Amino acid sequence: MDLIAATFYGLIQGLTEFLPVSSSGHLALLPHWLGIEDPGVVFDLSMHVGTALSIALYFRKDIVGLSKELFSCVKERSFNRQEGARAFNMTFATLITVIGVLLLKDLAKDFGRSPTSIAFNLIVFGLFMLVSDKVMKDEETGQMERTQWIKAGAIGLFQALAIFPGVSRSGATLTISRFLNLGRDEASRFSFLLSLPLIVAGFIYKFPEFLKGGESFDIGLCLIGMGISFITGLVTIHYFLKFIKKAGLLPFALYRVVMAFVVWKSLA
Repeated sequence: MDLIAATFYGLIQGLTEFLPVSSSGHLALLPHWLGIEDPGVVFDLSMHVGTALSIALYFRKDIVGLSKELFSCVKERSFNRQEGARAFNMTFATLITVIGVLLLKDLAKDFGRSPTSIAFNLIVFGLFMLVSDKVMKDEETGQMERTQWIKAGAIGLFQALAIFPGVSRSGATLTISRFLNLGRDEASRFSFLLSLPLIVAGFIYKFPEFLKGGESFDIGLCLIGMGISFITGLVTIHYFLKFIKKAGLLPFALYRVVMAFVVWKSLA
């Protein structure tokens, strides 16, 4: 691992963590393209900390508001208010995601990491994403303004499917959100906010491996990669929210097809 590799990892992580193009598919190619070994758990953790911080900063007002409303609603045992309902929907979706990941992790580990599987997921879920965006024409309809168990659970379940490389967490959540008649902006914001607890959970899950030691790493390169993923993540979130309102998901669906071919040819 050198400065160039750390820079590339930070850029790719910051871009693909939020775009519906599969970060795992891209990161699987980096060691192959850069001619390096897997950078290891510590570096992976630092990349995800960078993107988590970008979400926390960009949506800081939303996060504070949702946290306050969730606490108030739990205290008052009422989820009738709009922000309270959204907080509940996000909490329930996250819970379903965690359950889904626990049920699917062994299957994903055994069968989901071959180049063929990654390419297949890139294409199939890319097509689903395109169909969902074309079917739902009115991008302003459908908001998560009230407690919606079924919608929140479905989004959480689809998010869990991202444990299979090539599916894309944001792609899966955007796809099901559009099928459920959520507007593009609402679906995007819900997807971004929903990623934060998942990234934090992933960090907690991998942190014991870091504590075990036995892995050499350059703290300077980790900080550089984390900083780049943080800055790139902020820029990606900001411009994606603007871009998707105008262009929809078609460009990303086409990109996924191209990426599937690249993955298959590079790793097969």
